[in-house]
Amino acid sequence: MHLNLPDKRYYSIGEVATAFKVNTSLIRFWEKEFDVIKPKKNAKGNRKFTPEDIKNLELIFHLVKERGFTLEGAKIHLKEEGHKTLNNFEIIRKLEGIKARLTDLKNQM
Repeated sequence: MHLNLPDKRYYSIGEVATAFKVNTSLIRFWEKEFDVIKPKKNAKGNRKFTPEDIKNLELIFHLVKERGFTLEGAKIHLKEEGHKTLNNFEIIRKLEGIKARLTDLKNQM
């Protein structure tokens, strides 16, 4: 999954849900279930997700939606292999981006 988010310091829950093509309720649910997601809240209580939150949400999305992990399985995986998994996941995403750019260049030729 390639997220189409602008480069910003903070993202609203609506922007995050739209980028992941899910309901805002799922984002709020994952926030409660996974302690690695820690959005800041403004005075009105609106969630402001950081780029780090987005990376963690991407990893959770990958584990649960793409690889079929249960929530408990994803939690265990993150606790046991979190840093290693996140590094591997980021490398895979970067390679997918490079592949997409190369495919675009090839198609333009």
